Amino acid sequence: MSDSQSCPECKSPYGYSSGGNLWMCPECGHEWDPEAQEKGNQVLDSNGNPLQDGDSVVVIKNLPVKGAPKPIKAGTKVKNIRLVDGDHNIDCKIEGFGSMALKSEFVKKA
Repeated sequence: MSDSQSCPECKSPYGYSSGGNLWMCPECGHEWDPEAQEKGNQVLDSNGNPLQDGDSVVVIKNLPVKGAPKPIKAGTKVKNIRLVDGDHNIDCKIEGFGSMALKSEFVKKA
């Protein structure tokens, strides 16, 4: 690797290696691992399989829905998911419920 890297937080060009795989920024104090950043924010299902936009997934447990009289049943297949940033990282449409946001830990790749 090079002797310096730009900080991903403040874009300072003075990032330096602090030993091992970690890099530090002297201006904002941010620490980062360049190898982890290259992988990006991968969304994984409950079994550790990577998910992508357009995948189909299966719900693995009954999920209660606020304002709905019944939960989303385990085994419900959801087609054409869209990955988003945030706590609930899957946007989708579920038949009988409409648009929903799900956590990837409660689904498995179909």
